[in-house]
Amino acid sequence: MSDDNHIEPKDIPVMQRILDNPFILLFIGISIPTLFYIVWGVMELISIPISH
Repeated sequence: MSDDNHIEPKDIPVMQRILDNPFILLFIGISIPTLFYIVWGVMELISIPISH
């Protein structure tokens, strides 16, 4: 009896491997908002007018 339904790890798409890994999702979920808040903060600091 042959096992034709066996899927090799290299046959799994990259996006599915990323979404199946909870540690990668945790890293993405922490790093993306952190980067956005840093960029937002820098933009806010740049927009403050310089007093004379």
